[in-house]
Amino acid sequence: MAVPFTSDFRNLQRWLGGSLLAVGLLSGMGSTVLAQESEVRRIDSVSTSDFSVPHADSLVAEGTAAIATQDYTEAISKLDEARELYNQLSLFYQELAQMFFGVDTRQNRSNRDLAIEAAQKRDETTYQLALIYRSQGQPEEAIPLLMEVLRSQQPTRDLGEQAYQQLFEMGFVEAPYEFN
Repeated sequence: MAVPFTSDFRNLQRWLGGSLLAVGLLSGMGSTVLAQESEVRRIDSVSTSDFSVPHADSLVAEGTAAIATQDYTEAISKLDEARELYNQLSLFYQELAQMFFGVDTRQNRSNRDLAIEAAQKRDETTYQLALIYRSQGQPEEAIPLLMEVLRSQQPTRDLGEQAYQQLFEMGFVEAPYEFN
């Protein structure tokens, strides 16, 4: 009966990836653990989960398709969901970047870049959502969203410039901004 246990033991070891913790836990089971190379296994389930940039991108695509069919209720729902998801992802990536500040430059930069990417997509989605509200004659919904975009992008970036232009066209601000 030792053979099935050894076989099950080895399968369990392989499944756990041969990590030192797994080896330590398994050796506590009374079996001899053979030394093996430690391998790093990356489980890429996050990129296919509902908590990922690709999922938020798909929500934006669904929202854009709803706009094309003039289903603005569905478009608002999908874009708002995507906006919230991008925002959460951006905040988590920012937090991770901060954790590695002064510790590991590569990790800091990588997570900072992911935070910026998610924030940019959030701002683009927020702008699109504001345009829907504006087209529906709901400035009370559009103006706060345009202000969010402007706050994040600043008037010196293209998207910030566009957000300010929308505020001007809506009559919320009196003076046009002279873009360079």
